[in-house]
Amino acid sequence: MKLNDIISGKFDAAEWEAKGYQLPKFDIKALREKTAKEPTWVHFGGGNIFRAFPAAILNDALNTGKYDRGVIVAETFDFEVIDKAYAPYNNLSLLVSLQSTGTIEKKVIASVTEALKADSQFTDWQRLIDIFSNPSLQMISFTITEKGYSYNDADLARGLKPVFAMGKVCALLLERFKAGKLPLTVQSMDNCSHNGDKVKAGVFAYAEKWVADGLAPAEFLAYLKDETKITFPWSMIDKITPRPHEKVKEMLAKDGFDDNNYIETEKHTFTAPFVNAEEVQYLVIEDHYTNGRPPLDLGGALYTTRETVDKVETMKVTTCLNPLHTAMSIYGCMLDYTLISAEMKDDDLRAFIQKIGYIEAMPVVVDPGVLNPYEFIGAVINRRLPNPFMPDAPQRIASDTSQKLPIRFGETLKKYIARGLDKSNLVLIPLTLAGYARYLKGLKDDLTTFEPSPDPMLAELQAIVAPLEIGKPDQDWSPLKTLYSRKDVFGLDLYEAGLGEQIEGMVKELYAGKGAVRATLHKYVSAR
Repeated sequence: MKLNDIISGKFDAAEWEAKGYQLPKFDIKALREKTAKEPTWVHFGGGNIFRAFPAAILNDALNTGKYDRGVIVAETFDFEVIDKAYAPYNNLSLLVSLQSTGTIEKKVIASVTEALKADSQFTDWQRLIDIFSNPSLQMISFTITEKGYSYNDADLARGLKPVFAMGKVCALLLERFKAGKLPLTVQSMDNCSHNGDKVKAGVFAYAEKWVADGLAPAEFLAYLKDETKITFPWSMIDKITPRPHEKVKEMLAKDGFDDNNYIETEKHTFTAPFVNAEEVQYLVIEDHYTNGRPPLDLGGALYTTRETVDKVETMKVTTCLNPLHTAMSIYGCMLDYTLISAEMKDDDLRAFIQKIGYIEAMPVVVDPGVLNPYEFIGAVINRRLPNPFMPDAPQRIASDTSQKLPIRFGETLKKYIARGLDKSNLVLIPLTLAGYARYLKGLKDDLTTFEPSPDPMLAELQAIVAPLEIGKPDQDWSPLKTLYSRKDVFGLDLYEAGLGEQIEGMVKELYAGKGAVRATLHKYVSAR
């Protein structure tokens, strides 16, 4: 069983379907021919998340028979991905959805019609210019990670042959401007706050520099700023797509599916002809398009207003997912867990995050209307975090914790204060913040050492708690005042918020001695 057999037609569809493989219900050849002539969507970033999510929901839309155009992928960073993960398989891939029950769902993704290297050193660049000059193009989108939107003075100075992604996109938008000031929507699908603004800032930086240097006319910048021509909508995306999993490779091999090899590029991109991902996914998009759009809602995307996208993101980041991740990562490291799914089998930890979400954070959530906050948390706790296929570790999630606490917990505390809510309802969020002072010691609950995860403020914060000792109740606890007054770490001064003393008391319990982390966690979770 090979993906290329589907293109050649030399395959037994009944055999594939009998083994649980969902095949495309559309004419792949016709799709590719029509998309080549009248492209509507170019996506920058050919990595695993693209194939597992945007390309997959387009595949679902195509299967309805209500749409007839595919997506063209353009890779700006790691060109080996095109050579090794796309070209050998005729741009087909296999999506393996990892179910929380331990089963898998297998679907052949055939929505990608071309895979191009987005750089002027390749002949593909002229093809991209042709596509951007075509009036039919409606949307370009991105999954290039937040750092992919960066730029610097050196790249800005390279003129019309930049190296960074935003410069290349700006160069292609200049071609669309030259073709008649054609409309287009520039849509980020990366997991970062107000992502459309990040694309906009990058594109404008290059455009302003080129106009100033006489490389582009002033009308080009006006074109980019005209929202009847070009828009930069926001979106919220949420789906975990880990590296290709050994268990999945073994399952596919048992089926007789031969395209199960691992691919690692020189730039250390890890991919494969198959993509494994969790079953749960969300894509909420601001519906602000100037030239029409692919109907991704047929595949499950939600189109809405910018305000609603912001509410969904706030719900996720400050209540329904990210805070739960951080709470269980802090305590998971101290309790010697190495898998999130294993933590979810721990009654104390499971109840800990469940009660943080439903009892303490939920009172400040603004229901976005398009996603129910209670159902969102339910999916996190019952399907996402316990998923045995998700090899996510508390050690990874604990990275950069100092940068996450102000948003993931500080914003909730600020809302309690601003709305005059009863702070006596806050027990487990303070326990999470208390746990951070214990985590910084780098000692597990059995008092053996662990290495705290990378964090730009790690050394500085560890120095604050360094004088504190485990098992010494009568020591000077004043370093806690220094720590919990830090607005840059917690988003607010926790003493001014009226929570400092409560947190101090919890820290003292966590520092009581061997086994104190488990005992303190159990005490407060059980009482809650």
